[in-house]
Amino acid sequence: MTSYLLAGGGTAGHVNPLLAVADGLREREPDADVLVLGTKEGLEARLVPERGYELLIVDKVPFPRRPNAQALAFPRSFSRAVSQARRHIREHGVDVVVGFGGYASAPAYVAARREKVPFVVHEANARPGLANRLGAGSAAGIGVAFAGTPLKNSELVGMPLRREIVDLDRAARRVEAADAFGLDAAKPVLLVFGGSLGAQRLNEALGDSWADVLAAGWQLLHVTGERSDLADPEVPGYALRRYVDRMDLAFALADLIVSRAGSATVSEISALGIPAVYVPYAVGNGEQRLNAASAVAAGAAFLLEDGTLDGDTVRERIIPLLGDRDRLAAMASAAENVGTRTGTENVIAMIDRALSAGR
Repeated sequence: MTSYLLAGGGTAGHVNPLLAVADGLREREPDADVLVLGTKEGLEARLVPERGYELLIVDKVPFPRRPNAQALAFPRSFSRAVSQARRHIREHGVDVVVGFGGYASAPAYVAARREKVPFVVHEANARPGLANRLGAGSAAGIGVAFAGTPLKNSELVGMPLRREIVDLDRAARRVEAADAFGLDAAKPVLLVFGGSLGAQRLNEALGDSWADVLAAGWQLLHVTGERSDLADPEVPGYALRRYVDRMDLAFALADLIVSRAGSATVSEISALGIPAVYVPYAVGNGEQRLNAASAVAAGAAFLLEDGTLDGDTVRERIIPLLGDRDRLAAMASAAENVGTRTGTENVIAMIDRALSAGR
């Protein structure tokens, strides 16, 4: 029986691909020991046990960004986290470690190396995080979700995706999806969303231009986020929702998407072959722009700047696209060539190679 230790967490961007791979391993090998290494503070503390996996804990040790008291304490704190990870590896007879970034990954990589256990790295963002940059130097395999990710000796494996996305037949679910949102399955739909918390810039822009979308013969499914107080005009053809827990149905209905460019968002949209307009979040280190780069280069999407997005931009850039069926069809075809639904299988194949090489 093989024992797998999957390390990562903190954010959904790390936890969701980890869980997709865990599910894939458990489905393939029901008797395998699939364990997760994480912290008490991250999303993994809730999501991993809910999914039925044992969560092994390591201390959360942020890498210091500036010389201060935290930096002075870092070597001892990180050494303790590595010792915790080594103990878990020994006690559970771990055969291979798989890291997805986040606080738990860095000590897991060091522990695996010291215990002479092979480990592989999966990087979900086009701009790698610090933990994965450190681990990549001695990893048995490095998989990336986006072409051009600057990790030496990496291979393009795509993003491990939720099963409801991998198995989604958009055409077969369209009528069901239209009924769920009170829309007409026979008319095209523009889907706009900004993540679970929404995106104020997108909300304000569509709040000013929704009538133009409807006048173009399209319907609008607008997921504003739970914190939004954008008024619902309550008109036919405009479905405003604060939160949607069935994004698979929203995707089944979408003929064009306007959204942020988080790594999971771009990967799911591309895997489903949906043309998109990405509005990268302006805060951070620019990774959202990089996440969308492959789709943009392929012609599956184009970018709009967050700082200039408003109702007039929608009218000038997006409304004309709604009437250009040939361009939309070309964008959809390009998206199918950019994305993949086999990210989970590709990562598992990389794990298998690491195991074979280590035996």
